[in-house]
Amino acid sequence: MSAADNSDDLETLARRRAGRKMGWYIHALVFLVVNTGLAFLSLYNGRHFVLTSAFGWGLGLLIHGLVVFALPPGSGWRERLVQQERERLLRERERKS
Repeated sequence: MSAADNSDDLETLARRRAGRKMGWYIHALVFLVVNTGLAFLSLYNGRHFVLTSAFGWGLGLLIHGLVVFALPPGSGWRERLVQQERERLLRERERKS
């Protein structure tokens, strides 16, 4: 039986994916707001420091987007991380019992 067979697991997976997408959208909105403000300050001061900020942060936003939207669900790397975390949590639960 796979994890997706259980309706609770489906709900958890759907919430996790939606949360990741929402996190990226919030990240993009903050990027736009802050860099727009920096652009106005940059124009007002006659300096172009906003370009460096926008490029660096934009690269981070791009990587964040690739991880959220392009990393295939169920990829081997992701599944290994989930399995490791599951095993760690089970060990912790057993120690507490």
